Amino acid sequence: MARSSLMRSGAGMAVGTLVSRGTGFLRTVVLLVAVGVTGLGNAYNNANTLPNTVYYLMLGGIFTSVVVPLLVRAAKRDPDRGEAYAQRMFTLGAIALLVVTVLATAAAGPLVELYAHNIHGAEHHLMVEWAYFFFPQIFFYGMSSLIGAILNTRGRFAAPMWTPVINNVIVIVVGGLYLAAEGKGRTVSGPSGISDAWVQILGIGTTLGVVAQTVALFPSLRAAGFRWRLTLRFQRAEVSEMGRMASWMLVYVISQWAGNLVVQVVVNTASSGQNGYSAYATAWILFQLPYAIVGISVITALLPRMSEHANARRYSLVRDDFSIGVRLAAVIVVPAAIYLGLLGGPLAEFLFSYGSTTVTEARYIGETFGLFSLGLVPYMLTQLQLRVFYSFQDSRTAAFVGLLMMVVSIVADYIALSVLPKLNVVAGLGVAYGIANLTGTIAGWFLLCRRVGSLDGWAIARSLARMHLATVPGLIFAGAVMIGAGHVVANPSALYGLVVTVVGGGGAVALYALCARALRVAEFGFLARMVAAKFGGQRRRH
Repeated sequence: MARSSLMRSGAGMAVGTLVSRGTGFLRTVVLLVAVGVTGLGNAYNNANTLPNTVYYLMLGGIFTSVVVPLLVRAAKRDPDRGEAYAQRMFTLGAIALLVVTVLATAAAGPLVELYAHNIHGAEHHLMVEWAYFFFPQIFFYGMSSLIGAILNTRGRFAAPMWTPVINNVIVIVVGGLYLAAEGKGRTVSGPSGISDAWVQILGIGTTLGVVAQTVALFPSLRAAGFRWRLTLRFQRAEVSEMGRMASWMLVYVISQWAGNLVVQVVVNTASSGQNGYSAYATAWILFQLPYAIVGISVITALLPRMSEHANARRYSLVRDDFSIGVRLAAVIVVPAAIYLGLLGGPLAEFLFSYGSTTVTEARYIGETFGLFSLGLVPYMLTQLQLRVFYSFQDSRTAAFVGLLMMVVSIVADYIALSVLPKLNVVAGLGVAYGIANLTGTIAGWFLLCRRVGSLDGWAIARSLARMHLATVPGLIFAGAVMIGAGHVVANPSALYGLVVTVVGGGGAVALYALCARALRVAEFGFLARMVAAKFGGQRRRH
């Protein structure tokens, strides 16, 4: 019953997430073709990293995960079902975000110097100029997450999943206009080849997309019955409660930002041109897609209910929610990790080797993406474990896990910089990210077991083992297609990537579906029935 309820809540969100991530993927393609992955692309991506870090922490639900348990508790405790508490929290959150955004924007120059101190000339100047345009996004990403938390506690999950589409479409249009007006030749000439007008258009257009995404949430907020009234009548106990949760959340956020900062420093030290930061940023964005489509939808539906169970001390139900969430998300995440780990290179050749991005650059992005993908399962487990901590309003332990992951990541990053050839450091950082998440998974599992007694480990292990076993025939088939296609068409090339992706990838997915059924992977069967029922019902209505 719990699994069915969770899937019904997550199905609609998964569609919205699929569309938003699909348009986000198209946005990535357009920007790669338009600005490339060397000087101009590196300047754009380096400048946009701090807002993007905030974006993925917000979209990934870290901020929401802290706020939702507090709102759920207030709704149960207060006579007005937490309305006044939500008003005060919304006001306090907006003020805090505004202060952080103003300070970050004012410090744009020193922050750029911090992570790109070895980059000079036109590229450095362009980074600073774009940073002033990009840093105000922090406020709007934070407000989007705050609004999403209010909507989630009121049973409205769809809007926060759909509004990123607006952001993506605006950036796609701006990037397309730049490509049409300036063309590949101007882009290849590097940062010095772009006019001041286009620097401003790209900067304003990128931030305008985030503003539009946030504004588009307000109609849903009003429809949910929430009318924001600016109030400064904070109660000392509430501010203390919010501060305790927020302070440890801030530790987690800073640890993640510090880890990303070190990545930027390492990448820019290894190579400020070919195989530089744009290659890393693109691979990391692609890595988020499989987990986001299912994992974030499951988590968003899971968190309010899990918070209620934790607040009522129904620990067995918290454990069941976690177990169901892991197994349902893993149905998609496990085959994605295995197949993308193998097919990342050809997939990127097919998708990105146009305009300002060469086939060699595209293949390297894909290979880095493949190495990232191998760590999808520990990444998913870590994210779900964090939500359990937050459901108990235990942001301190979550911060500890984040700090541990940061330390492991930094050590692994500098090992990669020391032992790998400069042009392969970015790929090594993909492995380092996976190791950090694996460490977080192990530590988080141990700490959660101390809290709730059990995480239904045997049931999760059996399901994961069957899912991995179901990928083996598809893995062999895809490998055979890669070898065979290399004898028929040029490798690397966009055509090679197309053949391997369509034939090898499509065949691998089909074989996984057949093997999952044969091995009686219960979660796969349940997911298949839910999808069939959903689309079957839609056809009958039409």
